[in-house]
Amino acid sequence: MQIDMKQPILEKNDSLAAELRQRFADNHVFVLDLLASPGSGKTSTILATIDALRDEFNIAVIEGDIASSVDAEKISAQGIAAVQINTGGACHLESAMIKRAVDVLDLERLDLIIVENVGNLVCPTDFDLGENAKVMILSVPEGDDKPLKYPGVFQVAEAVILNKVDTMPVFDFDRAAFDEAVTRLNPSAPVFPIAATKGEGVAEWTGWLAEQVRKVQ
Repeated sequence: MQIDMKQPILEKNDSLAAELRQRFADNHVFVLDLLASPGSGKTSTILATIDALRDEFNIAVIEGDIASSVDAEKISAQGIAAVQINTGGACHLESAMIKRAVDVLDLERLDLIIVENVGNLVCPTDFDLGENAKVMILSVPEGDDKPLKYPGVFQVAEAVILNKVDTMPVFDFDRAAFDEAVTRLNPSAPVFPIAATKGEGVAEWTGWLAEQVRKVQ
């Protein structure tokens, strides 16, 4: 006999995620779940996004890490509300964790919540957090073959950010092969090439995100 433990866990998670989604909708808050590997530039992308959008939207960040509060401290230093979630070893965030974080935020005053999920390309894809969109970040040094190795994360993404494009001359990254693989897995997902720390391409990415946020206001 085989016992499937994953299904009841996901059912409980999805039920709470549905409650969170309604809560966000009632308060006209757009929630973005960022998925990526460690070192892909999630925090630098969030900081660049905040810098571009903070004059139009009230933003908060939920930081998910196995341990430490380093990233949350970087966000807080920019005058942005940041809530740290330490998973204690879990490779993903779950809706119950998000609920606890949201409970300390003033949703009525927010327009956008950015969730920085735990650095992992597998586990977070299965867990609904009540978000409006999942967006996947890949950095050039990780290689153009990642859509072939981790198709699930590309399939669930509403958009894909290709970060650190300024390093492309240094790495053997086949942009055409990458774009083709992403399109095959997820034809509707736009790809935004950026260099977050240099500001390159950020306007295009944040322009798309701003359009999504306005739709829920």
